[in-house]
Amino acid sequence: MTEPVFEPSEKPRVFAQDPGVDFPAAVVEGLIERFKDQPPEALARVELYVNTARMQRRIRTLFDDGPARLLPRIRLVTDLARDPTAADIPPAVSPLRRRLELAGWITRLLDAQPDLAPRAAIYDLADSLAKLMDEMQGEGVSPDAIRALDVSDQSGHWARSLTFISAVDRFFGPDSGEAPDGEARQRLVIERLAKRWTENPPSHPVIVAGSTGSRGATGLFMQAVAKLPQGALILPGFDPNLPENTWDQLDDALSAEDHPQYRYAHLMRLLNLRPDDIRPWIDIQPPSPTRNRLVSLAMRPAPVTDQWQVEGPAFRGVTDATQNMTLIEAPSPRAEASAIATALRKAAEDGRTAALITPDRALTRQVTAALDRWGITPDDSAGRPLPLTAPGRFLRHVADLFGQRLTAPALLTLLKHPLTNRGSGARGDHLRHTRDLELELLRQGLPFPTPADLNHWAAQKNDRPAWATWVGQMLCGHDTVTTRSLTDHITHHLALAEALSAGPDTEGSGALWEEQPGREAQRMVSQLNREAEHGGDFTPSDYRDLFQAVLNTGMVRDAITPHPNIMIWGTLEARVQGADLVILAGLNDGTWPELPAADPWMNRKMRHDARLLLPERRVGLSAHDFQQAIGASEVILTRAIRDAESETVPSRWINRLTNLLAGMSAEGKQALEDMRTRGAEWLALAQAIEAPTVSIPPEKRPSPRPPLSHRPTQLSVTRIAKLIRDPYAIYAERILGLKPLQSLHQTPDAPLRGTVLHAVLERFINERTGEADRETLMNIAAEVLENEAPWPATRALWLAKLDRVADWFLAQEAGRRDWSRNLANEVQAKQRFDAVNFTLTGYADRIDEANDGTLVIYDYKTGNPPTADMQKHFDKQLLLEAVIAEQGGFAKLGPRIVSQVAYIGLGSTPKLVSIPLEQDEITAVAEEFETLIRAYQDLAQGYTSRRAVHKQRFDGDHDHLARFGEWDDSQEPEPQEVGP
Repeated sequence: MTEPVFEPSEKPRVFAQDPGVDFPAAVVEGLIERFKDQPPEALARVELYVNTARMQRRIRTLFDDGPARLLPRIRLVTDLARDPTAADIPPAVSPLRRRLELAGWITRLLDAQPDLAPRAAIYDLADSLAKLMDEMQGEGVSPDAIRALDVSDQSGHWARSLTFISAVDRFFGPDSGEAPDGEARQRLVIERLAKRWTENPPSHPVIVAGSTGSRGATGLFMQAVAKLPQGALILPGFDPNLPENTWDQLDDALSAEDHPQYRYAHLMRLLNLRPDDIRPWIDIQPPSPTRNRLVSLAMRPAPVTDQWQVEGPAFRGVTDATQNMTLIEAPSPRAEASAIATALRKAAEDGRTAALITPDRALTRQVTAALDRWGITPDDSAGRPLPLTAPGRFLRHVADLFGQRLTAPALLTLLKHPLTNRGSGARGDHLRHTRDLELELLRQGLPFPTPADLNHWAAQKNDRPAWATWVGQMLCGHDTVTTRSLTDHITHHLALAEALSAGPDTEGSGALWEEQPGREAQRMVSQLNREAEHGGDFTPSDYRDLFQAVLNTGMVRDAITPHPNIMIWGTLEARVQGADLVILAGLNDGTWPELPAADPWMNRKMRHDARLLLPERRVGLSAHDFQQAIGASEVILTRAIRDAESETVPSRWINRLTNLLAGMSAEGKQALEDMRTRGAEWLALAQAIEAPTVSIPPEKRPSPRPPLSHRPTQLSVTRIAKLIRDPYAIYAERILGLKPLQSLHQTPDAPLRGTVLHAVLERFINERTGEADRETLMNIAAEVLENEAPWPATRALWLAKLDRVADWFLAQEAGRRDWSRNLANEVQAKQRFDAVNFTLTGYADRIDEANDGTLVIYDYKTGNPPTADMQKHFDKQLLLEAVIAEQGGFAKLGPRIVSQVAYIGLGSTPKLVSIPLEQDEITAVAEEFETLIRAYQDLAQGYTSRRAVHKQRFDGDHDHLARFGEWDDSQEPEPQEVGP
């Protein structure tokens, strides 16, 4: 006969372990201790419920590490929702199905009432509504209780909220006819189990370990277990150092739910227990009892922080509490990640187990990258988000094709993806064609490629047409906005993704579903396809939003062998794991603790009145995880003082701890300084590791001197200003043959606006008859913009800008007709200067003939035109065109006298900048030009970078090549012989 494990008790049986204790190890050790005098089969009769699969695995591992013995039945609390003995309760539906049903209902609602919410929020609203419903079912709150809330001060918002919340009515109640959700079935099973146990309690031990009872259904189960004759609860991270009166302060959720011990105070009230009724599960001392007392004091609830003034100065052992604590306050997230990686590397070299605990996934990725330099791959419990893996990105990019016109960036994104055309064996040719397509077509100003564009380009070489036809068939023609069922969307999406991955003339799906990320992606889309019949009809944009949201729920653990001693955990793992060194990172408010998300349905008071969970619940759980983790043997606390945008705010727990230490005593102040000193040492070590081992002297201001045979003998008039201001750019363009790539994603920039304006004015001047007509000008502008600017907002803006200056321009035109007539527009020029063996080329925007037979040369500017002084010294374009005209370089006009050059500025403040010219002035310009060219026909003359830039913030196309930044404009140029 097996003896009872627990002595009879009139009170519910609750045990606990202090913060910092390796909780799973303590649970296992306590079980072994209690059953050491029992027969072997007694331990196998124990039902042990734990709250996470990770704790379940850890407890099994700990039992496996010991001698051979029968194991208890280790189950998850969440498994109760799948209890097969409750056969009369329908199986729970998948969370995805419920969200799809709600998304379909919200879609129909928004079709009828579009002003309720934007369509892009359909799945987010469905997800939020499903979470609210799960919470209501878990806490036992009915929709009637929600509707009964007093909302007299916020009726407008509440009426909209109730419109959505009414969608969940049909999922409540025994007569709803709907299959229950997992949370609803969990509560139904627990309620039935608790009732059955009341009438016929089990004789074997039933233990719940590791849960805080923060959710209603779990709390209900824990209450039922604690009251069993052989039932027990084992609480992790219970704080025995809180005074009795402090526990009494944790009775109001509105003011105390963010405290780490609030959940235990709430559980004790439900079980009618006092703190001294909670006994240790096993007598194991935490690594630092003194530190636990210090942290407990620092975390006191806000109403009793005045206890610091009494208990702080009287606290003994501050140095002992903090001697194994380090505080790293890094200047940036990168410095923080480097310091953490350095500490983890040191632990790996010393053979110690080390764990990084943080909810900041961006920080963990930075740390992982920093560890890679030493070949250390940490065991990351979370893995990588599925949307960031290759299959996840590929599927997202394919979904982005639907309902939208194909753009050049979208086309190249898919063509360059590593999963595209992986099944045909012609991946090399595919990448070659993609490169040529980008350079020869897409970067030449083709924002929306079509199959006709691709075929026209492909006709230039014999090996391209078949590939171009396949690309056009795969990626073009998906811009039709058609509402169809979710099943049809998924079928079309997956068929296109598999065909694109397989390649032309190849069956199958290529490498899309291979390896761990591909298998996880296939699992997610298969689940979505399985539940698609419950989703209703979607537009392409709605489908994209839905697919992205579903994909975001997937995580991938790569099939690699990580370092056995270096781990990265989420905050929950602090309860279930142990390590020699624990690094608590990302300790800034908004990161740890994470700020509560905005609730679109109810405010705090409404939630409290409805007996739902408050937003501070997550903060309180994070605080409990922090208190548990900071009790480890050695702890490093880290935060970044600044992020990419501004200074950060320290985590409230760091603030409390540092404020307490700084004000409690001289010993506390010194202890805090020592923690920061140790942190500074890690930062300095990380900085030293990252410092370059070879000192590279900074580059000097370049002034290359290529051979005369390689120097240009022809330039356009627009490049002469560049030769004067930034000769290095001419060297890079004309001698090295380097030109900046055109932007793949064409934007409505200043050069394009200039091109559009020139085209508008050229057409207007050529087509006008008689009086200048404002309506004709604006109509021409609208036509040109329609063809040249594929951005509706940009077209409207540029048309409005032209409209503002149209009257001024037309008035100028009317005045010009009194003394001149238009002679030519966009006329080509070319003139050879034999004295220096050099040719000038270019185009004149407009040439008029004055009544005296002389020429007037104009240039249009969309911004401010150069002043007369700027033209005299730098911007020689119009003056050189005058020289060309007088020497007959405008072939259609012959040699003509030029009496004036002028810029017509059509910017926000229109203006005309004209320079009357005399014959000797034109001769002087020609001589200055020849002097300039002769200077560069001297081998001693270098092409200096940024010789005379207009503004210091001038950003040249070739500044990076010249390594500008390693030198500045004040430095003298360094001539250097280059070339053969």
